[in-house]
This record gives sequence, structure tokens and C-alpha cells, in this order.
Amino acid sequence: MPLLSLKDGARLYYEVHGKGPAVAFAHGLGGNHLSWWQQVPVLARHFTCIAFAHRGFAPSHDPAGMPDPARYADDLEALLGHLEVEYVRLVGQSMGGWTALDFALRHPARVKALVMSATIGTADPARLPGTTAQERSRWEDWARGEQARLKGAGLYPATGERMAREQPQLHHLYQQIGRLAADFDREAMRKRLWARRTVPAEALAALRHPVLCLAGLEDVVINPALVKALAGALPAGRFEPFPETGHSPYFERAGRFNPMVLEFLAA
Repeated sequence: MPLLSLKDGARLYYEVHGKGPAVAFAHGLGGNHLSWWQQVPVLARHFTCIAFAHRGFAPSHDPAGMPDPARYADDLEALLGHLEVEYVRLVGQSMGGWTALDFALRHPARVKALVMSATIGTADPARLPGTTAQERSRWEDWARGEQARLKGAGLYPATGERMAREQPQLHHLYQQIGRLAADFDREAMRKRLWARRTVPAEALAALRHPVLCLAGLEDVVINPALVKALAGALPAGRFEPFPETGHSPYFERAGRFNPMVLEFLAA
């Protein structure tokens, strides 16, 4: 089993598939390297696909138990160094957007393109142009209610009601991957992630490479209006909405997600 040992005792599980320019996939809070089972076989025909599990997400390991997302970009840098990858395209879903955006801001010359799916990463939502405080507050109030309703019905907010109803097999698989991936307090982890949303919109001007920002319009975890605002704050940002889709376009709508991302990364 390929495990990269890091300096602080953490171990990072990773897989490499395909040949060509490198693409690294950073998963969300509800997943691990398996989350990309629909993307890797498609993109591996054209790219070297690197799928890894963040520290603390099995089969990776974090000696602290509760992972610190501030270490994620360093972990990705260590993995790319281990694999002797200089230039990379990044695909980040939800929590993976923290990893991807942090890495891109630290190493902008190494990133050829970036996909931010259902995420604004470490960007400060209050400083992104395009939304008001009232609009953000109204959405957050609605989202809290929806999340509570979904949890009460035994549904994952990250999959949503529509996936459970229309694609029950996918909903079941998502739940199973989530149960394998992490055994720590995810709500506490979410608070750590939210606390790191401090990057001002002005700092995003350093990202000159193309960035594709994707959002499910029925997302109850990340406000799709913020994802659109992120695209607008980036010099080469592009926003693509996914109607009738929740927080996981890559999982729920792979038939549209894959060709869109493939075309974007190839260009």
C-alpha cells in the first residue's frame, strides 16, 4: 500500500493512474481517495491522475487524531515532491478546495489550472465581491434548517435529498465511503475549516492561471452564490452552475462533470 511518511509522523495514502500531465484530486470532508472513482478512469486516459486521502482520512493517518487543515497544502507539496511532479493541475471538492487554493496561492507558478467544485476554499466570503451580508446571512439561515431536516431524515447534506431519491445507489455508496474515511468529529473539523476562510479577494489576483468554479444550485453546504463570486474575483475565473444538483456535482452528475473538467484541463 503506497504510504508517504511525513516529518511529523503522519502517513499519506495515494494512488497514481494513467500517463501524461499531472492532475491531483483533493477530496471533501465526506470522502477520501475513493471519492474520485468516476473521474480517475476517464481522466487517466489523458493525464497522470494522483488521488490521495488527506491526513486523518483512512487509509491515511494523522498522529494528532484530529487533522489540521493548515497542513494540507504542505502535505500536497510533499506528495508532489515524492512523485517528482513539478507542474500540476488541481481538482478540489469542498474541503479539498482549502488544499487546492492554499497550494495555488503558495506556488502559483506550479499550477497550470485549478478546478474548485462546491467550494471557495480559504477565501473570505465577506470580502468576495458579488454578495451582501444580508444575502449571505439569509442563505446560511436557510441552509442550517435544510441540513437539520436532511439529517433528521437520515440523509447526508453533502448528497442531499435529490440524490437519495433519484440515485439511491450513489447515495448509499457516498455514505459507505464517508464511514470508511474518518472517525473524528467532523463538525469540529468543519469549524477549523471555516476559521481558515481569511484570504482577501485582493490576494486572488496572483492566480493568473485558469480556474473553473462549479456549484450545485441545490447545495446546502456551500452557498453557490459564493462560488460564483469567487470566479468573479479571479483574473481567469469561470463559473459553471449545475441545476438540480446538491453539494457533490462530481459524484451526482459525473456525466456532465467529467467532460467539462476534461476539456478545461486539456485546454
